[in-house]
Amino acid sequence: MDFNVMTDQAVAAEIGRRIDQMRLERNMTQQALADAVGLSRISYAKLVAGHGKFVNVIAVLRALDQLHLVEQFVPDTVFSPIEQLKMQGRQRKRATGRRGAGKGTGGIDDAGKSKDDLDW
Repeated sequence: MDFNVMTDQAVAAEIGRRIDQMRLERNMTQQALADAVGLSRISYAKLVAGHGKFVNVIAVLRALDQLHLVEQFVPDTVFSPIEQLKMQGRQRKRATGRRGAGKGTGGIDDAGKSKDDLDW
């Protein structure tokens, strides 16, 4: 299945379908799994339809003993040793934004004048 060609909602619904299949393989009712997680059956049904909160997806995976799938879903990334040396052991906290002409260029307005050079 190619998730790249699917809408976000379709991907969420497919993940929900797969979670529900795991439940069925364990011969659990929706109510039993919802009770184990602390959800209502309706909330569980919304989750498997692709309308659930991510924290509830994690709770359901934990109840199904499938939490290891999160590690495969979002693996921990590691910089190369050379990149770590360049950063001197510091971990990145934010990305570098794109810088373009105009807004966000250090106090220069669209006319090319510094805001400090205004005549008023």
